[in-house]
Amino acid sequence: MRYCVILMGVVFAAAMAAAQAPAAPASLQEQIDANPGRVIEVPPGEHRIDKRLRFAAKGGGLYGFGTIVQCNPAEPILEIEHASDLRVREVTLSRAASEAPAKAPGILCVDSRNVTIEGVRVLDAQAREAAVEIRQCAGCVVRNSEIRDYQCIAVDDRTESELYGYAFFCIDGTGICVKDSTGTILAGNRIVETSLLPTKEMKEQHQLGKLTDGVKPPHQGALASGAFQHGYVNNWHQGSAILVTGPEVTRHTTISGNHIENAAQGIDLHCDNAVCTDNVVDHGMMGIKATHGCRNLIIANNMLTHIDLWGILLNPGALSHAAEPANAGNPPRAANVDGGTIIANNVISDYGCGNEYWNWGGASPDHGGSYAIALYEGQLPTNPPLTDVLVQGNIVYDAGRDQVLKDGVPQTEPPRYQYAVYIGPWGGGAPGPTFPKGLHFSGNLFHPGTRGVSSIPLEP
Repeated sequence: MRYCVILMGVVFAAAMAAAQAPAAPASLQEQIDANPGRVIEVPPGEHRIDKRLRFAAKGGGLYGFGTIVQCNPAEPILEIEHASDLRVREVTLSRAASEAPAKAPGILCVDSRNVTIEGVRVLDAQAREAAVEIRQCAGCVVRNSEIRDYQCIAVDDRTESELYGYAFFCIDGTGICVKDSTGTILAGNRIVETSLLPTKEMKEQHQLGKLTDGVKPPHQGALASGAFQHGYVNNWHQGSAILVTGPEVTRHTTISGNHIENAAQGIDLHCDNAVCTDNVVDHGMMGIKATHGCRNLIIANNMLTHIDLWGILLNPGALSHAAEPANAGNPPRAANVDGGTIIANNVISDYGCGNEYWNWGGASPDHGGSYAIALYEGQLPTNPPLTDVLVQGNIVYDAGRDQVLKDGVPQTEPPRYQYAVYIGPWGGGAPGPTFPKGLHFSGNLFHPGTRGVSSIPLEP
């Protein structure tokens, strides 16, 4: 009997101890699910996950100084879908080291409203998909956030395209992508690539530009000139620090006060009614590009330095078209054209002094294709021309006018661009049916390039 009492006491004590022991802390996803509409703290330290953290409700969000590490390269780190009035602040999102590039965005925000991402760091996203991707959203804000090392070595597969029909090795990846969205604000963000720079050594190491197998058999499309002949393309630095696309849907975007370093394309616009102001793009193949049907833009007060191909580029891309009536069962389409744009008070300096001038203007004695400001014809004869552009108060400054030191000796170098302004067809030649119209220039300071100020006289 005595042993039975002792045994019962031991069992009772063990049960009491188990009842009093602290439960295992709930995972971040469990906290999100158990607290709809509440903002969940990410405490300091590293929190490793292998499935996406997901929000799909009104309100709530994340905040805190912890680091969330995604260990599964096929999963986003954070997904926001069918949500509204959500906030993500101060947290750090990262990916675990992997030999292969990731296959998903860092933050994926889809079909959501009034989402604010502020003070967030997205590190080592290393994917073709964007570090922060916003799709089919309205009223979203990405502000004062840092994106670092977002690019990867990839294959750009264009075998499914009728216009191209080939695939090639490249550096690819995007910092922030906004697609088919309205009322987006991108302000005060820092988007920097430090790992994959477009050097000769990087090109040789990864066979960048070399054609390779794609999903479909190769075929020579209308825009594939030279690719099959040489088995190589030189536009192997792909992706953008900021991409705003969806030209027939995306409207009223503000891109302001962002700092960009070492991008392929600094800011790439395929949209209408956008304000692109007070940004810095330092080192890039392109500074700011607007194409594929961009109407009513303000591109102003930007600082573009160490750009190697085009500082500011406007052209009607392949996706632009005139208004189309209903036909063959297809609904009518409104015009998707380029024009009604202001380019004002931008400074383009140290042109051709970046990481990849050797691949562009520096590849030939005449600096082929190197223009500080380029206003091109359409990519296809069916593209409506670029029309009604006001260019005023801009500076294209030839750094060679200042004496530079080489081996301690002051020297003056020639410009690294042909023209401060190029207007006309791709590859030169006679103007075609999509030659730009209604261009107005006033109050600009353009240092002449090796062939002069402009490819044609600039009229006010």
